[in-house]
Amino acid sequence: MGHPDFRDAGKIFATLAWPAKGWSMVKLTPEQQAMFVQAHPKAFVPVKGAWGRRGCTNVHLSRARTAAVRGALVAAWLNTAPKRLAHALEPTQ
Repeated sequence: MGHPDFRDAGKIFATLAWPAKGWSMVKLTPEQQAMFVQAHPKAFVPVKGAWGRRGCTNVHLSRARTAAVRGALVAAWLNTAPKRLAHALEPTQ
């Protein structure tokens, strides 16, 4: 696709330089997307169209805090990772 992406078991969970340099995309659930957009509206923006309605979220990297990007990447990876592995790594309460 012409930009770096991050995969687990062949499934993309994040990309860099999409839709342009300085941006990234993370595949969140719609609920996770709403949380990140509400908490960081200048950094997290839903992708346009159907992909965005499904949770794909653009991140304006220069406006995003490191901790927020890390949280979004972990959430996106957990959504994509094999369920047994993701479950084993989820924080206990």
